[in-house]
Amino acid sequence: MDFEDDDNKGSKGKGRSGKPIKEFDCPTCNANNPTDEPITDGVELRCNYCGNDFLVTINDSGRLKFKEL
Repeated sequence: MDFEDDDNKGSKGKGRSGKPIKEFDCPTCNANNPTDEPITDGVELRCNYCGNDFLVTINDSGRLKFKEL
């Protein structure tokens, strides 16, 4: 199952403002999850609320795509 996070767009690994993406909204429960490190292509993330794990890919326009693991 693939999910896209429309809130995080921009250049590869960066938000609209050009700043690194350091949070994501869980595609399963919609909870906002801050991260210590910037989110990069190929990283695995876990939602701190529902516990689901995701593999993140970032397309050329900077959009995050989540694949549930």
